[in-house]
Amino acid sequence: MTKELLSTMNLFYVPEQGKGDLVTLPEEETAHAIRVLRLRQGDPLVVVDGLGTWAEAVIEQIRGKMCLVRIQSRKTGWGQPPYGLHIAMAPTKQIDRFEWFIEKATEIGITTITPLLCDHSERREVKHDRLLRVAVAAMKQSMKAWHPNLGRITRFDDFIRRENKGDLFIAHCREGEKSSLWNAIQPAVSSTIMIGPEGDFSQDEVLRAVQHGYLQVNLGDSRLRTETAGVVATQTVALKNSLLIGANHL
Repeated sequence: MTKELLSTMNLFYVPEQGKGDLVTLPEEETAHAIRVLRLRQGDPLVVVDGLGTWAEAVIEQIRGKMCLVRIQSRKTGWGQPPYGLHIAMAPTKQIDRFEWFIEKATEIGITTITPLLCDHSERREVKHDRLLRVAVAAMKQSMKAWHPNLGRITRFDDFIRRENKGDLFIAHCREGEKSSLWNAIQPAVSSTIMIGPEGDFSQDEVLRAVQHGYLQVNLGDSRLRTETAGVVATQTVALKNSLLIGANHL
């Protein structure tokens, strides 16, 4: 599918669409289709489920607040990153900054995001449903059918005790010997990266993470805001993997 054609497609989110040919759009998506875009019977659209399913369809029937669409073709894995990336990050005091990170990370490509509760956290609660809406909107805007799995807010010690996949990293600004994330990342290997709050991880947290197998890394010479660090880490992993994919196609 060409970029020109993609840019004209209207995406609608139906998280549980099943495998049948007929799918009912949720009420909010129906309102957008009918009232905002003024779509009518026979008009084409795309239905995505957030898990990589991209289904091209046409409107079969509009009845009040119900919009029934008929699936014509389905593809899987659409917009799913070809690598595993889990970022566990402390939510920022101003929640819009954390939402900005979710938006940009979704656009770039990420598989899992977990809000992290740390010693220096200034925000200790998040609204999971609101964060999911941000991820879904970013998925649709970037023409993907995949949005990251959003975990519930998790205490630091509970998180490091988990059996997280792949290589484990903790990014922080404290003094000490650290590897560059760029050099530490192994393409085609899943990565879990922890990023702390505005006040950074405590020294004890860094030590406990290291004891649980996390490698200390830096994200460059600049001191970054929490949400900026999350985007830099996401892009670093994406770029390292894209270089491997490019090399394999030479």
